Amino acid sequence: MPVWRDATDAAAFVQLYSNMILRLCFTYSLGRADAQDVCQNVFLKLLQSDRRFDSEGETRAFIVRMTINECKDVLNSGWRRRSVPLDELIEHAVPFLSAEDSGVLATVQRLPVKYREVIYLCYYEGYNAEEIAAMVGAKPAAIRQRLARARTKLKQELEGSEYETI
Repeated sequence: MPVWRDATDAAAFVQLYSNMILRLCFTYSLGRADAQDVCQNVFLKLLQSDRRFDSEGETRAFIVRMTINECKDVLNSGWRRRSVPLDELIEHAVPFLSAEDSGVLATVQRLPVKYREVIYLCYYEGYNAEEIAAMVGAKPAAIRQRLARARTKLKQELEGSEYETI
């Protein structure tokens, strides 16, 4: 099925996937402006492509893969390596999280990217290890290992807090 047929479909498509893209960008520690740029780039590339999808799952997986690639492009850009983003200088709240989620998210954000990425895709987006492996270009066993190590690190960080039952 095509991504969208008209402006109404496009608006609904953007509404459906934009928060997912922005949340994924935040797991890569991109600031709000960079995350919005990535989101815009993903939608522009989809608009310019003639790619068709058979299911919503295939669409979501393709968008996640595009977002991951765009985030990595931003992080690896020469400009970013030579500058300090304003977002690192001021603390900002992620607008779509509840207060109780923000403590866990802060702990997740301190994890290395390879762990942060799999935790986000597994627990926030609901993908299993095989699906994540296909998206990030790794073997399912490696993804399961990353999830196990990430859980161990989170458990160590959250011990003694109100989130200890995680």
